[in-house]
Amino acid sequence: MAQEESRDAGIWSRIVNAPLHWQIAVALALAVLVSLVADDETMVLGASLVEIFDFFGGLFLNALKMIVVPLIVSSIIMGVHNMAGRENFGRVGGKTVGFYVATGLIAVFTGLVLVNVINPGGGESVKALSENMPDVSDQLTRVEGRDAGDLVEVISRAVPDNIFAAAVNMELLALIFFSVVFGYFMARIEGPPRDTLTNLWTGIHDVMIRITRWVLLFAPYGVFALVGKALLQVPLETLLEALAWFTLTVLLALATHFFVTLPLLLRFVGGVRPYAYYGRIMPAQLMAFSTASSSATLPVTLSSARRAGVSEGTTSFVLPLGATVNMDGTALFECVVVIFIAQAFGADLTVVDQFLVVLLALLTSVGVAGIPAASLVAITLILTVLGLPLEAIGLYIAVDRILDMCRTSVNVTSDLTVTALVARTEGEELPEVRAGESSEEAAA
Repeated sequence: MAQEESRDAGIWSRIVNAPLHWQIAVALALAVLVSLVADDETMVLGASLVEIFDFFGGLFLNALKMIVVPLIVSSIIMGVHNMAGRENFGRVGGKTVGFYVATGLIAVFTGLVLVNVINPGGGESVKALSENMPDVSDQLTRVEGRDAGDLVEVISRAVPDNIFAAAVNMELLALIFFSVVFGYFMARIEGPPRDTLTNLWTGIHDVMIRITRWVLLFAPYGVFALVGKALLQVPLETLLEALAWFTLTVLLALATHFFVTLPLLLRFVGGVRPYAYYGRIMPAQLMAFSTASSSATLPVTLSSARRAGVSEGTTSFVLPLGATVNMDGTALFECVVVIFIAQAFGADLTVVDQFLVVLLALLTSVGVAGIPAASLVAITLILTVLGLPLEAIGLYIAVDRILDMCRTSVNVTSDLTVTALVARTEGEELPEVRAGESSEEAAA
């Protein structure tokens, strides 16, 4: 008897201490099981099971919204401060940031074009899902009826007249603008004030990371509630059919950036043979795919870049920065998810709205890049800004793990691509992968 209890305790301990993605997988499996034995009329202790799921799912969504503002502000302030405080921030820093912004924009626009062309949220199965969500007609009025004339207003709101009001109203562009300016000039002052501010914001950032990790400990329960509610209201086969086109859209967009955009940049901007370079950096790509973490992959990323011939001086600056701020795959994914949800709920996103999605996807991918399940926090924020229902994030979580692995591999590949571009524009030869010359010719 004691042995059985000990064995049961060991199994439970392994489940509790398992990586987050496995806990979420278990939560999804349990949600499916519940949907097979219950329906939307099932009662538990006198309350509707749907209402119970809605309550706990709502708590999880509220917790995500709670951490967004301080997390974004502290992350960007410290990121800009650390970057601007480097001695070689000038020429090399400018090139690095420029390439990171360019590849990020290309990635987001790739996702934007494909999600509009394929229209994964326009199918009947997706409409069936959205019809069973709470009534969001009032929310959708926020994103309808806009035109290009509102673009000036969007840009003007990026410079806040009251930063505290912007925080209360969760005006993301204003918060990001203030955080960038504050972080830059915090790095420009000298003496004790700089040390005090650095310690303060470092502490805030570290606390927010801990709080975020704590909130994400409850992600399996939130996923169980959100997905369980959706499955009680919509059959599983309908959900999988709805996600098939969404998954295809994301994978096609990521593949386009991975196999077309980044190789073209390597070949025509850096003068590097793309797939010779990819052969050198494959260990980092595979590590990123398996861990789904750019930060965890960083040691392998550094060694892979040096294996391709990039100098240590370049890799030590470009790659740690990229692991923090350059998230092409994540930004692309956020854009596709938000447009997919808008399509599912029949929201008419104008050019201005889609411009906002592009901008927010790029900026939030920077602001929350160092956090596990970063896209969940960022997508929550973008949906809030656009007025779309937060409950809809439960739709894509069922396929998020494999997509997370793919987009992380794209993130790391983009970091390494920019590293090669910076190295080549700084005069480094990279003879092993340079275009027009084989390794044998270089050795001769």
